[in-house]
Amino acid sequence: MNALSAAPLRPLSIKLHPRDNVAIVVNSGGLPAGTTLDEGIELVEHVPQGHKVALADVPAGGAVVRYGEVIGYAVKALPRGSWITEFLVELPSPPELEKLPLATNVPPPLPALEGYTFEGYRNPDGSVGTRNILGISTSVHCVAGVVDHVVRIIKERLLPNYPNVDGVVGLNHLYGCGVAITAPAAAVPIRTLQNLAHNPNFGGEILVVGLGCEKLTPERLMPELSADAARENILTLQDERFSGFQAMVDGILEMADARLKVLNARRRETCPASELVVGLQCGGSDAFSGVTANPAVGYAADLIVRAGGTVMFSEVTEVRDAVHLLTPRAATEEVGRALIREMAWYDAYLASGQTDRSANPSPGNKKGGLSNVVEKALGSIVKSGTAPISAVLAPGERATTRGLVFAATPASDFICGTQQLASGMTLQVFTTGRGTPYGLAAAPVVKVATRSDLANRWHDLMDLNAGRVATGEATLEEVGWELFRLILDVASGRKKPWSDVWGLHNALAVFNPAPVT
Repeated sequence: MNALSAAPLRPLSIKLHPRDNVAIVVNSGGLPAGTTLDEGIELVEHVPQGHKVALADVPAGGAVVRYGEVIGYAVKALPRGSWITEFLVELPSPPELEKLPLATNVPPPLPALEGYTFEGYRNPDGSVGTRNILGISTSVHCVAGVVDHVVRIIKERLLPNYPNVDGVVGLNHLYGCGVAITAPAAAVPIRTLQNLAHNPNFGGEILVVGLGCEKLTPERLMPELSADAARENILTLQDERFSGFQAMVDGILEMADARLKVLNARRRETCPASELVVGLQCGGSDAFSGVTANPAVGYAADLIVRAGGTVMFSEVTEVRDAVHLLTPRAATEEVGRALIREMAWYDAYLASGQTDRSANPSPGNKKGGLSNVVEKALGSIVKSGTAPISAVLAPGERATTRGLVFAATPASDFICGTQQLASGMTLQVFTTGRGTPYGLAAAPVVKVATRSDLANRWHDLMDLNAGRVATGEATLEEVGWELFRLILDVASGRKKPWSDVWGLHNALAVFNPAPVT
């Protein structure tokens, strides 16, 4: 990275790697034609903030290099000082999965980080939550309206009696019936819903509301329950004992009240940072994501791993084009093969829908300076830090290994968040350059802005400003430590992220790659 100054009028640009032949413009509003950069390069046209400028003449067909990697090929000759737009970069072929090195450059274990704790909720199964929430699972979308109705009543009438309970969440979704329940890919939504109910933030108190005629029966949703336990934990609206809607509502409220009593008796206790399970995600990414926020998150991820905790990164399509940088970091060849397995599965999934990875990025990503999914992926994976990859999870699987874990999910913010919750995530860190009010009701979401412009404009939506790295006001290490301490405070309930302050929570979006009938 070039030496930078916070002076507002000085032209600022960032070149990330010695091999790069492009840099991105830092200045708010971009830089006009005729501006001279530190490298002595004069801009031949206006270049918007976050967008790339050619540092050398690039011939037609020549490689465009950022992060020290080829992000594409010039569709025509690009003179030094020109603005390199998305239309001028041809998407390269993805890494060939069968030729990837496995566990050939496993990083040594990071030095242990001891003495860091948070105030969490210990669960009967040994997991630790960051919240004490009543979760009401549903076996089919048909009951969602009823559950929403009951949740409102619980919040108004019951929760005031249970001050130690943080809230109540209806785990509504679009699955459960009208689906090919025995299709091989149906394993994804089914295990997702099974594991969602066991997220540590729900304290092990199981309450399931079903309809009674759905394909995903409540008993299948909770296969571990005995017949007696099922009678105590499952309620179906078609049960003949209910005469009218109010009887159904009263039945759910009675079951909820019993569980609220149990949850209310719980208290936060001091837990080592090794009990953290933190999910990482990008959303509304821009060209600064891989420069400021994501590297700072990667530094904080290393701190969590050093403390013995669990960090999961995800988003297959935003890993696929940088997977060649990850398989060498796999702790074992088996882990490396699992990573390839998830990449190949998703390649086939996209092909079955007659599309490919070029459907990513979004228009906003491109407006923020990202030319294609290769550039986006290279900036995305730096969230993973430098630790060995200890495990790979298929979509909806629960994490059982500590350390750095790849949890395979789509790149969709809503689906990724839902799938990470199923994998056991109890707090999420979400980086954004374009801005989003995204949040989750079941787990706190700490949002990190990639740019100071965004952090200042959305001052009551962004929890941390990593844009200071681009202007030289802070180092990656400083922001990484700041984020780590913020994670401990939020996990302890000492601080609320803005999404929780305002109650901005997105609906769950279970990944269903199986046919709908």
